[in-house]
Amino acid sequence: MNSESQSSSPIGAGGDAVVPVSVLNRAIGNMLERSFPLVWVAGEVSNFTRAASGHWYFSIKDAQAQMRCVMFRGRAQYAEFTPREGDKIEVRALVTMYEPRGELQLNVEAVRRTGQGRLYEAFLRLKAQLEAEGLFDPQRKRALPAHPRSIGIVTSLQAAALRDVLTTLARRAPHIPVIVYPAPVQGAGVSAKLAAMVEAANRRHEVDVLIVCRGGGSIEDLWAFNEEVLARAIAASDVPVVSGVGHETDFTIADFAADVRAPTPTGAAELVSPQRVLLLRDLDHRHATLARGFGRMMERRAQQLDWLARRLVSPAERLARQRTHLQQLSVRLASAGVRPVRDARARFSLVQMRWQRWRPDLTSHRSHVTGLAERLERALLRQHERQVARVETLAARLEVLSPQRTLERGYAALLDAQSGRAVRAPSSLKPGRRMTVHLAEGSADIALSDVQPRLTDGF
Repeated sequence: MNSESQSSSPIGAGGDAVVPVSVLNRAIGNMLERSFPLVWVAGEVSNFTRAASGHWYFSIKDAQAQMRCVMFRGRAQYAEFTPREGDKIEVRALVTMYEPRGELQLNVEAVRRTGQGRLYEAFLRLKAQLEAEGLFDPQRKRALPAHPRSIGIVTSLQAAALRDVLTTLARRAPHIPVIVYPAPVQGAGVSAKLAAMVEAANRRHEVDVLIVCRGGGSIEDLWAFNEEVLARAIAASDVPVVSGVGHETDFTIADFAADVRAPTPTGAAELVSPQRVLLLRDLDHRHATLARGFGRMMERRAQQLDWLARRLVSPAERLARQRTHLQQLSVRLASAGVRPVRDARARFSLVQMRWQRWRPDLTSHRSHVTGLAERLERALLRQHERQVARVETLAARLEVLSPQRTLERGYAALLDAQSGRAVRAPSSLKPGRRMTVHLAEGSADIALSDVQPRLTDGF
């Protein structure tokens, strides 16, 4: 221990110091936990006990020594298996001191079967390799046949799993023949023999589905089903393969390569075999449905036959009916030819009557027009007479107002020769000016030589 530990521990106070046992044990426990890190320890299980609290108590030993172990419930519940008396295991533990008894013990955090670490690493490597190649691709897995004609089993003849599978198949589907392809399931070179049986089942074409199975065991016992040769044979199989190896918690490479994984051999037998009782029950149901359908069809056919029989008549009766029908049709045809003519005549009479009603009376209209013509003639004559009288009146008035009549009374009209205007004032009369004089019997052009204007108020 370093100087700081010695100063804080009562044991380092002096050679004559007296310490309680509990303090000593606690100091030893602290020193052990600091001095020994987590370590894997291998040995054989003995005196295994599972307490009511869920903690595990056991010893791990070899030929020369043993060590007490404790695995608390928080760790034990995650263990992949429960150790049994005599199992070869490896524990990952911390060296501690059980202070009340002063006993050295291992506080276990993980447990595995002996050699499981190396085998598990090999398992993971092979699984990753085959998965990368696509051997575990769900797309390549096939569905199991619903009604196989025969079932194949690849396992050992002495295996307990074979008896379980055969018992299950005999109970569920005794009508399906079973072919066993014997091969050892444990030992050296077992994987190649199992693969050879899978290939033989494919060559013979005598089964519709194949079960590869064995009972449970340690990882070493099941290692034959983790070999690459068997995985490739299962993946290349044309027959659907069901893997039923070990217990529900056991996983092998064969499980991933197979089309379907069953948790146990018995589960594999249940997956590939339809239950005979259910098949018979379904058959009875289908038979009853078919019988009911057939009965209903016969009833419909009988009803249809009765209906056809009622329609069936003798040829003479049929001819008589047709003759009667033809007579009815001829009567209808005759009446159909007369009726349009009668209706047309009625419509013509109605139209003629309406036309007669609205036909104009030419005699009366002619008389009316003659009377109007006479009235128009008389009116025009009266208007003409009025116009003639008016013209005569206006002519008389015009005659009275005519300039010629004024000139005939002794007057003269004097006009400027250039402008043609009448000369009205004496101031307009200038010597040398040319003028035109209009008299009752004609006109004359004159030129003034001497003008003596004189203003008067009239004649």
